[in-house]
Amino acid sequence: MRHLRTLRLIQDVARAGSIRKAAEDMNLTSSALNRRIQAFEEEFGARIFERLPRGVRLNPAGELLMHHIRSQIGDLERVRSQVADLAGSRRGHVSIACSQALNPIFLPEQIARYRADHPAVTFSVRVRDRAAAERELSNFSTDLALVFEPVHLADFEVIKAIPQPVCAIMAADHPLAERPDLRLRDCLDVPHVVPSEEYGVRHLLDLATHGRSRRLAPALEADSFEMMREYVLRERVVSFQIPIGLPPAHPRLVVRPLPARDIRPGLLLLGQMRGRALPVASAKFALQLAAALEAIEAG
Repeated sequence: MRHLRTLRLIQDVARAGSIRKAAEDMNLTSSALNRRIQAFEEEFGARIFERLPRGVRLNPAGELLMHHIRSQIGDLERVRSQVADLAGSRRGHVSIACSQALNPIFLPEQIARYRADHPAVTFSVRVRDRAAAERELSNFSTDLALVFEPVHLADFEVIKAIPQPVCAIMAADHPLAERPDLRLRDCLDVPHVVPSEEYGVRHLLDLATHGRSRRLAPALEADSFEMMREYVLRERVVSFQIPIGLPPAHPRLVVRPLPARDIRPGLLLLGQMRGRALPVASAKFALQLAAALEAIEAG
């Protein structure tokens, strides 16, 4: 495993952007760490770092090597997970990048359910916008991604996809709360709050209003759906979200799905990096998530 130790050192230096800073974190001298890096570069046959006045950064060869390092570390974790599975001790670690909407309710329920049967499995959840979630899959930072309206899909292997309508969220005493056949134009005619541009709901709103007479003119733009839900209780405004991220029935909130003729439903996708063999724990958790999403779709 000595070669893996060197690869992890390189990864830490790249993350820190400085040999000195990385050495401090590793309880090494910077000269000793620098010698390790230089010895690796000599054996590797190419420099992997650009030496800068205030640190280092990966050069193109280093970027290629870093992709290999992340792949190797990911494969090792997968093998370790498989060995633990053979031994009958279900262990492992599951990392997930997810859209913000999945964070408050859906994922906590699913993780708790999985850990009830496999308490030795640990999790890390990173809330990311749709583009960042895809990047984390491609650089092996996460095993799985749950994203609404992904951007690229080039390296994204879809495990399960379900549609999610855009809903209007408002206080129970809002004038639109009881309007039959609520339309998007009704929501845009009153003060409204919208998510920032990196989120899938905003993408769908922009598409729905492009070239139309009614445009988005938000009183508030935010990168927090929780904040927007709270804000509609403090001013007579309308917000927008997808159902999977909404809490159970709230006595002071009204949720109204908007018709597909006004704004098309978006796709919520569970996926992994294309062609990657997942660790056992991640693969099994992905199956659980897929079944849960299928149940929501069947609804």
